[in-house]
Amino acid sequence: MHYHGYLWVGAKERFDQEALRRPPHPVPPPAGSRPELIQRYREVTAEFTTVDLPPLETAYWLVKPRPLVRGTWDEAKDAASWIVARVAEYAPRFASEWGRDFIDPLSLLNSTVGRLSSASDVSLGFYLELPSYLSLAVVTCSPNRSKPELSCPVE
Repeated sequence: MHYHGYLWVGAKERFDQEALRRPPHPVPPPAGSRPELIQRYREVTAEFTTVDLPPLETAYWLVKPRPLVRGTWDEAKDAASWIVARVAEYAPRFASEWGRDFIDPLSLLNSTVGRLSSASDVSLGFYLELPSYLSLAVVTCSPNRSKPELSCPVE
């Protein structure tokens, strides 16, 4: 097993476009459905795997374009260290002062290592100033426990 890291920062209103953050339903709308429903299904089907927005289910990062992978690690501790470093990097931009001081790096490292070592994905999100949003994820690969049918973007 190995791990892939993903990072997304952007406008909160873009992050809230949930239709583009969830995979299309496996069954298309039936013939005779409202034209706007059919059109929306086509858009989501075409865009889900190409849009850089964080998926609602963390494992679906694996179907996103390969250049979105920010790092690949064989060891859970290395992947967890990347998460801790990104949180520290962005903490000065957290929207709430409380949030800046709340996160203990050692606790975050240990909890992240524990989750990754048990083959669980890790996903964190923080509101930033402006209003922006930061999404961080480390996804287990080969196979992913929650979505074993998804192929690995980088071996």
